Amino acid sequence: MAEVTVNIDGKAYRMACEAGQEDHLSELANRFDRYVSHLKGQFGEIGDLRLTVMAGILVMDELSEAQRKLDGLENEMGSLKKTRDAALSQADKAESALVAAVDDVTEQVERIAIKLEQA
Repeated sequence: MAEVTVNIDGKAYRMACEAGQEDHLSELANRFDRYVSHLKGQFGEIGDLRLTVMAGILVMDELSEAQRKLDGLENEMGSLKKTRDAALSQADKAESALVAAVDDVTEQVERIAIKLEQA
């Protein structure tokens, strides 16, 4: 297990993480620190716990919005897949009808050719 020291609101916190995830954890901490700093700039010194809770709620709000968008995109993708499948099915039916029509025309041409040979 690796360890990383991150800074949130000017305070250092020693965190454990999986080996190789140190940079990711540091980036997450930096992003969270920006939320805390933004709120501190807006509301001033209202207490570390309150700032942390407010920042956590902002992060959860963004996560909720991202999940809503993801759900919408997944629904749209499902709809597009259904449309694609319907179009492919329609194309297959059209191709089968075309093949049948060409077969019919070929048979008619062959019958005409036979009649012409006999005449």
